[in-house]
Amino acid sequence: MTDDADFLPGGGPTSGISVTLTAGTLQAIRERVGRRGVSAYLEKAAQRQIERDNLDELIESFEQVHGPADAAAVEAKRARLTGGASGAGAAA
Repeated sequence: MTDDADFLPGGGPTSGISVTLTAGTLQAIRERVGRRGVSAYLEKAAQRQIERDNLDELIESFEQVHGPADAAAVEAKRARLTGGASGAGAAA
């Protein structure tokens, strides 16, 4: 992989690496996608984690400027988005 090129997550050429996973995690992945789907599965999982990390950083930056979100307002919006379902476990 070229170190001087910038690529967005999911972009650019592929590059092989070695990854160590617990046996149970690897087994669960293979049960979902088969032996030949492991790399694609891990690529998508890494992209989702990068998105979550970026969102966490954005929220942290927002809260530094504006303070924490109002819990009641968040719950009201969550209820509206989920059709009134409780917030517990809704964002999993």
